[in-house]
Amino acid sequence: MKKKFVTNLILLLSLNILIKPFWVFGIDRTVQNVVGAGEYGLYFSLFNFSLLLNILLDFGITNFNNREISRHPKVLPGYFSNIVGLKLFLAVIYGIVSFLVAMIIGYEKVQMSLLLPLIFNQFLASFLMYLRSNISGLQMFKTDSFLSVLDRVVMILLCAILLWTGILGGEFKIEWFIYAQTVAYLLAVFVAFVIVLRKANFIKPRLNLVFIRRIMRKSYPFALLTILMSIYYRVDSVMLERMLPDGAVQAGIYAQAFRILDAFTMFAFLFATLLLPMFSRMIKKGEPVEELSVFSFLLLMIPVLIVSVSLVFYRLEFMEILYNEHTAESSKILAVLMFAHIFVSITYISGTLLTAGGHLSALNITAVSGLVLNVVLNIFLIPKYHALGSASASLLTQMLVVVIQSVLVFRLFKFGNYQKVLLKLFLFTLFVVVFAWISTQMDFSYLLRIFIVMTVSMIVAMLSGLIRIRVLMSLFQPGEEKPASFKERFNSRS
Repeated sequence: MKKKFVTNLILLLSLNILIKPFWVFGIDRTVQNVVGAGEYGLYFSLFNFSLLLNILLDFGITNFNNREISRHPKVLPGYFSNIVGLKLFLAVIYGIVSFLVAMIIGYEKVQMSLLLPLIFNQFLASFLMYLRSNISGLQMFKTDSFLSVLDRVVMILLCAILLWTGILGGEFKIEWFIYAQTVAYLLAVFVAFVIVLRKANFIKPRLNLVFIRRIMRKSYPFALLTILMSIYYRVDSVMLERMLPDGAVQAGIYAQAFRILDAFTMFAFLFATLLLPMFSRMIKKGEPVEELSVFSFLLLMIPVLIVSVSLVFYRLEFMEILYNEHTAESSKILAVLMFAHIFVSITYISGTLLTAGGHLSALNITAVSGLVLNVVLNIFLIPKYHALGSASASLLTQMLVVVIQSVLVFRLFKFGNYQKVLLKLFLFTLFVVVFAWISTQMDFSYLLRIFIVMTVSMIVAMLSGLIRIRVLMSLFQPGEEKPASFKERFNSRS
């Protein structure tokens, strides 16, 4: 299973490394620089608002479906016919509720004109994720990897034409950015739908009330978890825009740093995308998940620690490369969010394992705790510290969630003692912090210094045994894996 995980992860990461950084730093960043922090901040706030009620589009169906299809592939035809009809019905509910809530919180005509296409885009994005859950559930990871970047490729092409050719005349408008996303999602949904349809053989969309009640009963814990996590991860910008006189500008400043967090968190999300169906199938078969969990955790956390610490020390230089305004303010926010990045990445491993194991009640209690803490902290911190207060609230929330989820994983899955691995990880983190600080005293280009920090840190990770090249290479050798050697390879168990 480790070999399957790594080979598919390499493909998935390769495609996303080629495409998504260019989208985030080449297109999305350029759009903000062109339209300004205020206009982009309004878009960013509305985009996150559309995400807050996204659960009404999905109701936990995507995660539930991924888990069920990976365990029972033969149920795809029946599930597909019924869920397509259900998704269309939920889209209508989502649209109505979104507009009602928008009017209640005081959105006016200018906000509503942007919100309408964003709501439609959320439906397309949700439907695409559902279609991909069938594909990954069938273990078609290579196909899913290509679908994961298809919409971004189309968006890059469309936005590049709009930004740099002046084909429509006049200055770039944020509406063009939204409409480009609509076209890209439509194309990706069409391709994914055709692929799933071929596997399901036949589809007749219908609303079977008995089936819907059964699905809703099984999926509502997934739905509750999704909405709770969405709120405490995305509510910051909405509260900023609503609570402050210059809320749109503050949301734009926050977006400058949050964009970088979101870009790097993408890699942890890709790990989770592969791990959920793998964990689900292993748990269904009664296979131990401890080895794959620790293996994937170390494989993710080493680069996460290196990148996060490097960006904390070189936050201002990094922001000045990317943006034209508010770089000093957003660099402070970036430092806080990069610490949060470490904890967010951990939750993508622990949360995925708990989801695959069906421990939704524990996850929902954790998410409720995180939501309450996040909203309360935002209420107190935003008036005084503005965008920096939101970032601090996010960091403290993620720390709480990681502590609770880690305790749950070790207790529910009866993991062994990994004090030696954790000690190695702590010492490695300490080394990266000290070496990154030392690099700031060096007298040459900061880009070269960042490169030195990352390269030397990765070498130290290999020498310390946190990353074993021999172990990774062995996964690509013909023959069966030898899972019993894990304890010996990492020298970590007491």
